[in-house]
Amino acid sequence: MTDPLSRFDWRWKHFDDLSNIEVYDMLAARSAVFIVEQDCLYNDIDGLDIDAWHLLVYGEGAKRPELAGYLRVLLPGQWDRSETDVRIGRVLTSAGYRGLKLGNAMLERVLGHIVAQWPQQPIRLHAQAHLQKFYGAFGFEPISDVHDEDGILHVWMRRS
Repeated sequence: MTDPLSRFDWRWKHFDDLSNIEVYDMLAARSAVFIVEQDCLYNDIDGLDIDAWHLLVYGEGAKRPELAGYLRVLLPGQWDRSETDVRIGRVLTSAGYRGLKLGNAMLERVLGHIVAQWPQQPIRLHAQAHLQKFYGAFGFEPISDVHDEDGILHVWMRRS
């Protein structure tokens, strides 16, 4: 039996190396999940993508590959000049690809990239509160109280 995740196309790229289609797919998926599905109006296009690294995971689509999963990585100082941690954000699995443990595979893959590219660097993320156990399995621990962010409960988590 083959691993269902082996059929995906994994792309780890800096923003400058993304194609127009990849940028379009990234923004469309983030809009579909975070704005439409979660009914949350917020400024997703925040100016941080340009300096970020992006993990795009493509599955097979009817006409062309579909973005199945996505996340971005910001380096220290890119989102807050005083910040010294690498930051993972905008983690999503598209609706048609949920239940395959794609989120687990994305976190494993991105943590490997971060450790390889920026060794010894602590990692932070702003998790939806109900996902604390998920991120905790990857060594993240809460470093803030649960708080409301755009109508959704969140918590800051960190992995040293």
